[in-house]
Amino acid sequence: YIPLGGSRGSKWKVVRNTFIIFLVSGFWHGANWTFIAWGAFHAILFLPLILLGKNRKNTDTVAEGRILPSVKELFQMLLTFGLVVIGWVLFRAETIGDAVQYLAGIPKKSIIYAPLILLKMKEFWFILAMVVVEWIGRNEQYGIQKIGLKWKPVFRYAFYYLLIISIWFFGGKEHTFIYFQF
Repeated sequence: YIPLGGSRGSKWKVVRNTFIIFLVSGFWHGANWTFIAWGAFHAILFLPLILLGKNRKNTDTVAEGRILPSVKELFQMLLTFGLVVIGWVLFRAETIGDAVQYLAGIPKKSIIYAPLILLKMKEFWFILAMVVVEWIGRNEQYGIQKIGLKWKPVFRYAFYYLLIISIWFFGGKEHTFIYFQF
C-alpha cells in the first residue's frame, strides 16, 4: 500500500491503491475467482469511507466509558459483522455460483430455523460467553484482564489452556484447517 503511494495524492489514487491491495490480498489466498471476489467485496465496503473521508474516523474503543453501545454503534457493529460474514461466504465457496446460491438461500432458512438452532447449539453459548468477555475487556490488551485475571499471568495462561482443552475435547467433528488446502 505504501509503495503504491498509500493514502497520499488524489482520491482516485487512494481508491486505486485500496482496490489493488484488496484484490492482491484475495489473489494471495488462492487462484480462484472466489478469493478475488472476496478481495473486491472488501474493497467495495471500504470505498464509501474513503470517498467520504471517514476512513480514519472510528479508531477509538466502542462505547468508551459506557457499559453498552449506543443504538447507532450497535447497528454499526451488527452491519459490519453481517457484511464480513457475507465476505466469508465468498471466501469459502468453491465457485462464485455456489456463493450466490448459498447467499440466496440464507433468508429463506435463517428466519425460520436460526433462532431455534442457536438456542440448542453449545457453540453459540460458548461464543456468546467469549463475546461478553471481550466486550467487558475491550479497553485492555487482553479481553480477560477485566474479569480478574489481569494481575496474575499464571491464571490468564491457565484460562487459555482450559479453553484450548475444552475446544479439543468438545469441539465436535474434525475439520481441516483452511490454509492447509493451499
